[in-house]
Amino acid sequence: MPLINRFADLHAEITGWRRDIHAHPELCFEEVRTAALVGELLKEFGVDQIKTGIGKTGVVGVIHGKQTGSGRVMGLRADMDALPIFEATGVDYASTISGKMHACGHDGHTAMLLGAAKYLAETRNFDGTVAVIFQPAEEGGAGGLEMCRDGLMAEFGIQEVYGMHNGPNLPLGDFAIRPGGFFAAADEFEITVEGKGGHGAIPHEAIDTTLVAAEIVVALQSIVSRNADPLKPLVVTVASVQTESDAYNVIPQICVLGGTVRTHDTDLQDMAEAAISRIVDHVAAAFGAKASVDYQRGYPVMVNSADQTDFAARVAEDVAGPGRVDRNAPPRMGAEDFSYMLEERPGAYIVVGTGPGAGVHHPEYNFNDEAIPSGCSYWARLVETGMPAS
Repeated sequence: MPLINRFADLHAEITGWRRDIHAHPELCFEEVRTAALVGELLKEFGVDQIKTGIGKTGVVGVIHGKQTGSGRVMGLRADMDALPIFEATGVDYASTISGKMHACGHDGHTAMLLGAAKYLAETRNFDGTVAVIFQPAEEGGAGGLEMCRDGLMAEFGIQEVYGMHNGPNLPLGDFAIRPGGFFAAADEFEITVEGKGGHGAIPHEAIDTTLVAAEIVVALQSIVSRNADPLKPLVVTVASVQTESDAYNVIPQICVLGGTVRTHDTDLQDMAEAAISRIVDHVAAAFGAKASVDYQRGYPVMVNSADQTDFAARVAEDVAGPGRVDRNAPPRMGAEDFSYMLEERPGAYIVVGTGPGAGVHHPEYNFNDEAIPSGCSYWARLVETGMPAS
């Protein structure tokens, strides 16, 4: 079962939806226009039920097969939100909103699931029910959790749930997946260092918070190199440094550091949190400063169920062909709030290759529309294979 021919016919139309969404990016829980477009298209497709406003700005469409006697209900999820990044692609459908862009391919995810929904509503060649889930706020807003809290799984009777992400620099149309932990847990921390402000020319009369913060940044790197098992993945990144002054001759009273911790292991997660607090306390004290840590646990590890992963891989192999599905892809340190849905129902998350290009979260990133037939075919085959019509 290779690519479905119908998606060659629909390719230009689906690409048009994708580029329209790309030109009008919306951030976490602001996806009002995108959700409205999704709802209008689902209505046009003739899906059996549409619910909006689940998880604040999420949309769910329900499609019944020609038969429903199996009682099976499968959920397919795509995310809709953009990122606060200034776009630098130069394409003619670039973001029309300064400082916002689809730099992670959620425009492609939404368009591919819409394409699959149109096909499934046309053909209905399956025995059961499909819930197509258009989720807001994956980029830090935990929109997946919000949809689950709003009763997504119970309301629509979802028994298993599947997700998909694009993969820049994975060969176009290839797939990658793994059972168990696939994407990492993502925690955030904010470190506030308070010293004694002063004039940059007389540092001996101040307690230099910038110096203290710099020492903390360096010391935190020892958590990975000297406190963690080298065979277990761990990332500790300080990504933000802010002071209360941008003057060149002022030693600031306060300096704030922000960062993230990524793990696949709860013991490492606990260790890293404790180590950050210990290092911050002692480094600050060594310089006569004070410091505090606000550590927040974020998205949990995204864990693919074994049976559903095997099924998803087999479907992907049917779509892509022999040798084009990595069933044991390396764990990734990126995070995904699809993890919350997988905590409620068994399922699997897969990556579809989009070929060479800038990586996600880069200002020059752009979803490759040539991947649309592969992604749409995967979604459709997942349903038709998993809930075959008699």
